[in-house]
Amino acid sequence: MASISRESKGRRTIQFVGADKKRRSIRLGKVSQRTAEATKVRVEHLVAARITGHALDDETARWVANLDDVLRDKLSAVGLVPKREAITLAAFIDGYIASRGDVKPATATVYGHTRRNLVEHFGADKLLRDITPGDADEWRLSLVNAGLADNTVRRRSGIAKQFFTVAVRRKLISSNPFADLVAVIKANTSRLYFVRRDEARKVLDACPDAQWRLLFALSRYGGLRCPSEHLALRWGDVDWERSRITVRSAKTEHHVGGDKREIPLYPELLPYLRDVFEEAEPGAEYVITRYRESNANLRTQLNRIIRRAGLEPWPKLFQNLRSTRETELAEEWPMHVVCRWMGNSQPVATKHYLQVTDEHFERAVQNPVQHPPVSDSTGSQDEDSPQDESAFLGSERGDAGECDFGHSEELGDTGLEPVTSAL
Repeated sequence: MASISRESKGRRTIQFVGADKKRRSIRLGKVSQRTAEATKVRVEHLVAARITGHALDDETARWVANLDDVLRDKLSAVGLVPKREAITLAAFIDGYIASRGDVKPATATVYGHTRRNLVEHFGADKLLRDITPGDADEWRLSLVNAGLADNTVRRRSGIAKQFFTVAVRRKLISSNPFADLVAVIKANTSRLYFVRRDEARKVLDACPDAQWRLLFALSRYGGLRCPSEHLALRWGDVDWERSRITVRSAKTEHHVGGDKREIPLYPELLPYLRDVFEEAEPGAEYVITRYRESNANLRTQLNRIIRRAGLEPWPKLFQNLRSTRETELAEEWPMHVVCRWMGNSQPVATKHYLQVTDEHFERAVQNPVQHPPVSDSTGSQDEDSPQDESAFLGSERGDAGECDFGHSEELGDTGLEPVTSAL
């Protein structure tokens, strides 16, 4: 179907008859006979696919996808492959984000942060196909040098990888230059903070109104994700008779059964919920009505409230309130129950939420596990006679009964509720 002609100075040309019965030529330039033969085979496959209308075999399709721009343009000129589009970085990302009508506004905002970083580094008119793995490494380093936190760098690297994976699937580029960037989020225990109950009381006293007190209580004692789960809470979700609350979760609704969960109406939460109920307008649908506007920056407001209470704001304000509650509940209830109430999985809880507190250390030193004295290694065999095994085991069992790390009665004013009976 195709032939190779050799011209002066080693230049080679592939000639073939196309689907339109016209003879066409592809000038390869100065290449070896072996390279020319390999290209001729691929050209024959392309011609056959054009004539028969069949799809390319996988090997030829991969060969086309990895072509350099020069040879691809020559194949495009004779009608064997479509012309590669010159897609710019900003145009592609903007089109992709606009097409994702399925993502939450917060996710779209995160996409926008990564888009800004990419465009600032490469320029809006940078062609996708011109970005190399080395360029991707330099981009990631620019984020580090800008002082972004490690997990922020990882998250934005993952989103950049996602953008370019889509470009590969659309056959706009042959490979993903961001594929090797580290994107797994690490647990950062240095930013965990346990919000003690005495601190919570001070913050609640400093809140400006009943709705703010409930916002805080829902986070600290209900373990809700702020603001999505707070603002989704309706009065119809509060079952006063059964002492339960239905929590609707936009974060996990894409999982089977993750759109909502039930949590107990914890006694610590009850008075703040009642206060807001008594103030609610007749026929009110939502529990929280005053802070629903998009410009209501709850994080900034909570910072002010905490300082007004005479405290220093802790890291990750709302997440640490949720983390504190999950740590408390894990002291009292089985983890599968706690995770059902909190709306997360046990691996996620262990990695990102559960904390080791000062109280754990205090309880450990107050209830030491007693061990038999260690024998003197320098003594004689007679001096080091073995202890009675049954007596040793009996003593060990007795000590273990005194050191119960699963429950504690020193957990604050009201203990861990509910006593009768959750991102």
